[in-house]
Parts: sequence; structure tokens; C-alpha cells
Amino acid sequence: MISRRQALIAGGAATAVVGGGAVAIGAANRETPEPPAPPSTDGKGHTVWRNWSGIQHSYPAQRSAPKDEAELSALLKSGSAPVRVTGSGHSFTGLCTTDGTLVSLDAMSGVVGWEGDEATVWAGTRLGALGPALAAKGRAMANLPDINKQSLGGALGTATHGTGSKLKAIHGDVTALTLVTAGGAVLDCDAKTRPELFSAARVSMGALGIISRARLTTTANRRLRRRVWLQPFEEALAQAEERWTAHRNFEFYAVPFTGIAVNITHDETDEPATERPPSQDDAFLDALKGLRNLLGFSTGLRKAAAKALLGGTKPETAVDEGWKLLSTERPVRFNEMEYHLPHETQLAALKEVVEAIETHRPDVFFPIEVRRIAPDDAWLSPFQGELRGSVAVHAYYRDDYQFFFELIEPIFRRHGGRPHWGKLHSLKGADLAALYPRWSDFLEIRRELDPEARLLNPYLKTLFAL
Repeated sequence: MISRRQALIAGGAATAVVGGGAVAIGAANRETPEPPAPPSTDGKGHTVWRNWSGIQHSYPAQRSAPKDEAELSALLKSGSAPVRVTGSGHSFTGLCTTDGTLVSLDAMSGVVGWEGDEATVWAGTRLGALGPALAAKGRAMANLPDINKQSLGGALGTATHGTGSKLKAIHGDVTALTLVTAGGAVLDCDAKTRPELFSAARVSMGALGIISRARLTTTANRRLRRRVWLQPFEEALAQAEERWTAHRNFEFYAVPFTGIAVNITHDETDEPATERPPSQDDAFLDALKGLRNLLGFSTGLRKAAAKALLGGTKPETAVDEGWKLLSTERPVRFNEMEYHLPHETQLAALKEVVEAIETHRPDVFFPIEVRRIAPDDAWLSPFQGELRGSVAVHAYYRDDYQFFFELIEPIFRRHGGRPHWGKLHSLKGADLAALYPRWSDFLEIRRELDPEARLLNPYLKTLFAL
């Protein structure tokens, strides 16, 4: 595949040179340099913390990895503020940055126990480790996001989700949780015990306290049949609603400057497990980046080369347990903006996004992810109250991403979108209050639990208007 890709790209480059584009190709072919890294320590000798993509960093004065709720309680009472908790650092916003205390829950990991088919799980458990732990009992999470590195607590705090019009985000399957507050109180809550706190805390970005454990509804650990195939973008757009209805999980990727969409379905099956073919994700991204570098000066040539390069790609199928297929490795770093839109406006917004990128940003090559998520009732859930669809725009970690705010975010906002809490956005407290019916109720509980705002870093203060 690599040799075929290289040959096709080389052929496309030669064609462009003949057409008089040699100078443009030479300019476009220069790889974007590695972004500068912050100093490893600050003037006080504190070691740098950075998020996964590298755009957020800070120098915590104190770092701690408590082993249980008693240690976590003591830390929250005594640690220097702001006290923030980090999982895998997959959020792109400044949620975890602090010059005070940075908490890791890595030592609080694993399944605590079972109540029937409900599992109580430490919040530091990584999703990639939770899958096999549940499978050992014949159980599984109903749905998973597309990256398996997040901690459970981080996934709940930011309303992390998978795809499926009848499947909720991860916090939607939480039936109880334990929250350790800024004052050190250890509070249990569910739909009957402290129900208001339960509604607020399931998605709270660490602003009410640190979730130490959660009880999750699980499902039978069924095998899924995964199918991945390419299709013209307009055809995929026309058939998307039907596919969200027909399949357990459906999502697709719109690939700018190609006219192509990548469709992915997962459906329950009794077929025997099959060996999954090697992932083509990295090779696919390399091909798209190569087309951008060589033919970014001409949308027409770039689309023609993409059609020649990718047109013969055969569908990929695999059968295995769901936790092995729904979440995958994502080694290529990027930055991301994702908004959750009313399902009636989702596809119209997507078309505008693709048109805007192809008109104004020839440097973009990352696919745009399109998913659908069932409603739930958590107060700050982006899916609170209604079925919503997500559109996620990505930029290679070396490339400029300011166009998210200037070009893409206005489209999302015009279509009634709510931002993903872990992805880049520019909204502040007043903007968010207009999007969430229980926003003021959340603020009231936050003030009660943390009157001194020990849990709020500068970024969170912009959200909660302090």
C-alpha cells in the first residue's frame, strides 16, 4: 500500500509540475516545523505538565497520587490551590492546568465490586483497562469513545461519548458516584440520595470535587461486526440518517479536499471472532498529508489525486468483542474542536464546515468526525434533553488551529451547538448559561461545595464567571 501511495502521489506531483505548479508544490511540500516546547522547569524548579497534543501546560507546585479516598480527602483540604485532577491529558482546553496541586488518580484504578450487573469502578481506571476487566465477568460498557486512553473520571467530567442514536455518553450509564469535595467531604449520590448533586456531578469538569468512584450499568459482552468503507461524500451525507437508525453504532468521517467519506458501522453478531486486519489509519493520514503538501495549491488536482489514490480501497471488516473494536489507538497527535448540535441541524452544519475549509483552508487534511448521541438528564451534559449529533474538526498538532475559532465555531454556534467540554471552544459563562437550562443551579451547588473556589483554575473561572 505504501509503495502504491508513493507512486500515485509522485505521479500527481509530476502532473502538477507540467501544469506550471512547481513553485507552489515546492512551497507546500515543506513540512510544518515541530512546535516549540515549554521549558522543562520553571523558575521555582517545578516540572512542566503538558496535555497530549502539547498546547496546554503548567508548572504544578505539588503533585500527588492518592491511594484511597482518605488520602484524596486530606489532599483536597490541604493542597495548594487550585487543586486540579488529570487523567491522560486528552482534553485540549485548560481544564487541568495549575500552579497549585495536580492530582493523579492512577493509584485508584480497577473494579471495586459488583451489584448485580452494575460495576463500581475507581475513577482513575483507564478505559483501555476497563474493557478486559469487565469482559472477565462477561460484561461490557454499552458504548465507548474512539480513543481508549482516557480515565473514567476524565471521561465523565467532560461528557466523553461514542456514537449511536440509541446509546448515551458514558456518564449516561452512571447510576451512582462518590464525590470528594474541596473541603474533604466524601459524598455518595444517586437518583435517590442527593439527586441534585448526582445530576450536577456526572458532568462537572472537576469543579464540584473529584469523582473517586462510579457505579456503571453494564451490558452483556457481545461480539460486534465492524465494517469500514469509503463512499462519495454526498452519498454518505444522504444516507447518514438511515444508517443511524439501522445500525447499533454508526459514524462517518468527511475528508476535506477528496470528495470522500469514510463510513464505520458496528452491529451485534454471533459470528466467530476474526483476526482484525492491520489498521490503515496512520497510512491514510500520511496519504492525506502528502496530498496536502504536494497539491495544496489546487483543490481540483488534489481531489483527482485522492480519487486515484483511494478509489480502489476495499472495505474492511472485523468481528470481535466490542471493547476491542469501538476504542482504538490514536498515535498521531492533533488539536480538536467538537460541537454537539441538534440532530436536525447537524448535517447542514457539516456541509457548511466542509465548504468553509475547502474555500479558505487548503492546509487542512485531517478528516472531520461525525457522530450521533442519545439524550440524558445530567445538567451540564451537551446531550441534556435531546438527541444531538457531533461534528469534530481536527488539525495536525504541528499546524495552525486558530481557524477553529474564526471559521468553524461561528457555524457551530449559528446551528445551536454546545461545545464538547474537553475540546477547544471560546465560550464563556454568559454564552453557556443560554445553552443549559440548569446552568444557574449548577453554579449554586458549586458555590456551596467550594465557596473559596479552590478547585477553579483561571480557565474554569472564565466558564463559571468568577
